[in-house]
Amino acid sequence: MQWLMRFRVIWGIHKSFHGFHTAPWKLRFQSSGVGAPRWNDNDMPEEFNFASYVVDYWAQMEKEGQRDPTPAFWWINGRGEEVKWSFGEVTDLTRRVANVFTQNCGLQQGDYLAVILPRVPEWWLVAVGCMRADEQGLKPTAVKRELKQAVLFSSTGIIFMPGTTQLKVKDILYRLQMSKAKGIVTTDDLAPAVDSVASECPSLKIKLLVSDHSRKGWMDFRSLIKSASPEHTCIKSKVMDPMTIFFTSGTTGFPRMAKHSHGLALRSSLPSRKLLQLKTSDILWCVSDPGWILAVFGCLLEPWTSGSTVFSHNLPQFDPKVIIQTLSEYPITQFIAAPMVFRMILQQKLTRFPTLEHCCTGGEALLPEVHEQWKQQTGLLLHEVYGQSETGLTCAVFRGMKMKLGSMGKAISPYDVQIIDGKGNILPPNTEGNIGIRMKPTKPFGLFMCYENNPEKTAEVECGDFYNTGDRATVDSDGYFWFLGRSDDVINASGYRIGPAEVENALAEHPAVAESAVVSSPDSTRGEVVKAFIVLTPQFLSHDRDQLTKELQEHVKLVTAPYKYPRKVEFVSELPKTVTGKIKRNELRKKESGQM
Repeated sequence: MQWLMRFRVIWGIHKSFHGFHTAPWKLRFQSSGVGAPRWNDNDMPEEFNFASYVVDYWAQMEKEGQRDPTPAFWWINGRGEEVKWSFGEVTDLTRRVANVFTQNCGLQQGDYLAVILPRVPEWWLVAVGCMRADEQGLKPTAVKRELKQAVLFSSTGIIFMPGTTQLKVKDILYRLQMSKAKGIVTTDDLAPAVDSVASECPSLKIKLLVSDHSRKGWMDFRSLIKSASPEHTCIKSKVMDPMTIFFTSGTTGFPRMAKHSHGLALRSSLPSRKLLQLKTSDILWCVSDPGWILAVFGCLLEPWTSGSTVFSHNLPQFDPKVIIQTLSEYPITQFIAAPMVFRMILQQKLTRFPTLEHCCTGGEALLPEVHEQWKQQTGLLLHEVYGQSETGLTCAVFRGMKMKLGSMGKAISPYDVQIIDGKGNILPPNTEGNIGIRMKPTKPFGLFMCYENNPEKTAEVECGDFYNTGDRATVDSDGYFWFLGRSDDVINASGYRIGPAEVENALAEHPAVAESAVVSSPDSTRGEVVKAFIVLTPQFLSHDRDQLTKELQEHVKLVTAPYKYPRKVEFVSELPKTVTGKIKRNELRKKESGQM
């Protein structure tokens, strides 16, 4: 880490920019003056690589003095350590990383690399380095690729697979075996877990350790970067070549491998993007876990496409006081976090943040009272976003657009988002159905390519001309979408359709409820009824449970339609969750139906 902190002193900004080409961009990008490189919405290019077309673009703008003298990357750890890189330095370092992958590790185009890192600077270097990597300078001892695969991945880099550091041994084993990953990058904390399953993963050949200490059987990633050459020519990847794989949450079964092309990154370069409206002077902090797709958007693609500064705090443990202190002391202008983060911040003593201008939230339902409290205490609105591992950002409340509380906003270009029935027919406004994204006759870039090694599941989500997200919602006449829940989660009680989020939001307003999960429960009279599994806050643990049940039922009747109240309530110490923190309602449903 100390070497990365001293990078600017040791080398300065690398000046050669070997392999940098400006002419093709001037032909392809729609740009006025100095600003983010933009593509025409209706003219998808054949080639695109985020590393060369975005990162190197801004490095060149710096070199020509046409970008504000703000860092591209700004990282702190709360212990006085700080890393600041310009785009020129990011270019230099990621070229070194690409050379490490190909020359030192023998990784080849199309190989899979598992990346299980916390919020450390190397996460950014690995992601962009994978996009760059080609096979130049491979050692003769490198494993040769079969001709068929050489043709298949002739213009793609190394495919990186982010994963959360919350993964347990069995989760790591599952991902390595399912992907047949050739390599893994992780830290001291998870290296023992990897070693414990490595013998069961015959494809795993390379283990890279991000640490200031050595470990037997692992390559020292930081030392390799330091000694690597900065001379590297970025691969010329096609838009539809594979770039990354995200493992889905696994709320209804084993996680699937959602494979994405370079089109995922290209979406951020569309001139119609209105989500954040970032400027080169903006400093964006997204606190999403690096293993989630939101981190790739909020910590990488969106800010760097606009030439903005990515800010990051390592946050080894989530602490709302640290977040408040950071927002108060650093010139952060935009902030992205899950609703839970905003709820926890609001429980602390707040003053208005001096430089903060815009806030986004997503990943779970946003309670209306959280939005109102945030507005009252900070003077800012919370803009909701919606998406999946398969889709990236799909809908959002754009900056500056009219806000409808409870709505997740409008569709994000180039997606044509509709509410569809089970056969792919478009439903009229204000009619409940599945959220669908049109994928025929042309699949929009940004939508996942397939579930890797799982054609059956890929076929299952195709519904007529649409990709069926499996999420239930309605859309109003103005094009605003209103989320109800996963298709399996919606409860049919006495002819009423009830989304679990509606009941959970109502319960969350009661001080006794720390968190809850609402599912259907079999009933001899009504067929199904609403049941709530509730985790109590500490101050209510000693209360009489029967009395508390009645109080909570009456509370729900008061704050939402009375038919939605939970007729059954069970108090539990914790809820079953995936490694990404999503509630496994399917387990609770199985428990209710006697399958567990």
